[in-house]
Amino acid sequence: MLQGFIRFLLPHDDRWFDMLEELGRLGHEASKALLGFETQTAEQVRDIVQRLEHQADDVVRRMEEALARTFVTPIDREDLHRLTGELDDIIDLMNLSARCFTLYHVDRPTTAMLNIMGRLDAATAMIAEAVPKLRKHEYTALIEDGRKIRAIEKEADTIYRNAISELFSKESIDPRELLKQKEALDDLENAVDHCDKVADLLANLAVKHG
Repeated sequence: MLQGFIRFLLPHDDRWFDMLEELGRLGHEASKALLGFETQTAEQVRDIVQRLEHQADDVVRRMEEALARTFVTPIDREDLHRLTGELDDIIDLMNLSARCFTLYHVDRPTTAMLNIMGRLDAATAMIAEAVPKLRKHEYTALIEDGRKIRAIEKEADTIYRNAISELFSKESIDPRELLKQKEALDDLENAVDHCDKVADLLANLAVKHG
């Protein structure tokens, strides 16, 4: 209550929202880079995603430094820290996916990988559009965005489970091929899972401040 009263009295400080929105934008750029694997080499995709991941790490560093120097923030410090961490985790997991392609010599993505990457791209696009609504206090819209992101995550989960089932049902698959496909699918699915976690955080913030 005290922090809320102080926030009301102090001038608006938009840098917090700037950093959150930058992470949302970088996440969507990383997902588009992953989709580029359809036409680019694994090494090209890895280099692009890794560059974006380094930019996201710099945003996280700036956020942590700002939190260490500031007592009053537009939303609770713990919420800022958690949302920053989850947005960064999405990018970290996409970077892990891109590195997996090169580590396991995945020359071309499978149909299932492309389908999950498409859902990941849709989820990160929605996150990039949703995060600015915190600044505008559009809490009802944030709750609806959370529902849509969760629906996308469920679609990705279905694609993932079907792809894994199909992999293990093949009688004559090279074990190395099975391993590398499963690892790639696991990393992509984990990235979409974290989009769902961001959706939950945004919805909770909407309820908390709405």
